[in-house]
Amino acid sequence: MVAESNNLWSNLLLKGKIPSPHFSFFNDRFGVTPEDMRKILEIALTKGGEFSELFFEYRIINSVSMEEDIIKESSQRIILGAGIRVLKGEQTGYGYTNDLTIDKMRHAALTAGAIASIGSKHTAVDLREKKISHQVYDLNRPLHGLKLDSKIDLIKEAYAGAKDYDSRVSKVQAYLVDDIQVVTIANSEGLLVSDVRPQVRLIAIATAEDRENRNTGAYTGGGRIGLSYFQTERTPKHIGRKAAEEAITLLSAVDAVAGEQPVVLGSGQSGVMIHEAVGHPLEADGNRKKTSIMWDKLGKQVANTIVNIYDDATIPHKRGSLNIDDEGSFPEKTILIEKGKLVGYLQDRLSAKLMNAAPNGHGRRQSYQYSPVPRMANTILAQGDYDPEEIVQSVNKGFYAVSYHGGQVQDSGKFTFSVKRGYLIENGKLTTPVKNATLIGTNLQILNDVSMIGNDMGFFLGTCGKEGQSIPVTAGTPTLKIRKMTVGGRR
Repeated sequence: MVAESNNLWSNLLLKGKIPSPHFSFFNDRFGVTPEDMRKILEIALTKGGEFSELFFEYRIINSVSMEEDIIKESSQRIILGAGIRVLKGEQTGYGYTNDLTIDKMRHAALTAGAIASIGSKHTAVDLREKKISHQVYDLNRPLHGLKLDSKIDLIKEAYAGAKDYDSRVSKVQAYLVDDIQVVTIANSEGLLVSDVRPQVRLIAIATAEDRENRNTGAYTGGGRIGLSYFQTERTPKHIGRKAAEEAITLLSAVDAVAGEQPVVLGSGQSGVMIHEAVGHPLEADGNRKKTSIMWDKLGKQVANTIVNIYDDATIPHKRGSLNIDDEGSFPEKTILIEKGKLVGYLQDRLSAKLMNAAPNGHGRRQSYQYSPVPRMANTILAQGDYDPEEIVQSVNKGFYAVSYHGGQVQDSGKFTFSVKRGYLIENGKLTTPVKNATLIGTNLQILNDVSMIGNDMGFFLGTCGKEGQSIPVTAGTPTLKIRKMTVGGRR
């Protein structure tokens, strides 16, 4: 059944078309009718649950990799299944199956409903389809519909862009992953809604060597995009060259100077700090459970008045963008910090109910095997008024951060970020490249110490982990100056 559906789906994609989202996809290809959905939702409530939900997913994931001057691997993976969630008070019951027969879905529904122990009267469900009125994905010429040869051409271009950049580039790896996900969500309140989601990512990793050093650089591109992205916005050659450029730069990098000093965060990849140090503490579940440092800060000043941060899943074509979230809610631009004041959290259905708030489209899950939780989508520090050069010129002696290995943030707000590439700032200019640096502080401290925000903007394309689930996200930030941070280094 799956193979036949895959062929039907692929034939449409090869014509450059992605079908409009509709619940009939799971009916036509897997025999799951709206009547079946209604019955399963009602069965899930028979033990006394207050709310039941079905999440159907069909996903095709393609990947191609190149290494050692050859195409190393290509693969296709198919995901198919349904998740059934039941809510009662603060409790969540969840069951799932990759077999879409009525018997298997009934068993999963009863498993999810077992959180309740007192039977209820029959709850009738009347499903009414809800149409998506906006589109944030580029569905023109989807990469999923390209033949393998065309995908290999893209990855070879990225590979060559890195390999040919400099003779000191000794090794290159390139990866292209594209997937198409079809979801249908139905719940006991009558919601029936579907979405078709593309996702693409092209990554180049370059290693450079000289007589004394060996360093690696990386660069990426993608999002909810079509082929035109790699032709007009960020070409594969550009992605490869940027990876090699970082690797070559790091060959001459020195160890960081330790100590407290002014820090400028460059636009783009510094978005990971906004994501980790600010975004995660503002997800609603940590605040209703009082584990986040922000749980009692709503309505209070938590940052300099020049700081405005929001999460917006409706930005077209970004990696974290969504027409609907994984509970079927329509996302909206959610203001989190406005003029330094904490004004909102990222809400899913459960947290919103328990906190007497409205859902704002941030219930997300990795796949049908997981229950949704509040998650970020596209988390943005809004632009300021300063030219980026003016920000650097304002620092006599300090540190400029460009790219990162990763970081850790505790519930207390304390964080440590490992900087992959940075620069010394001396007399208002970027000078020597720096490696092996760490940035140490707390989120409340850096939010209050932000003193200048640039009028530029760059985006970090990431994959976010939480509670064992990984989802695609974007984080955006302009260039910004922090009055003082602790920089860890070997000097």
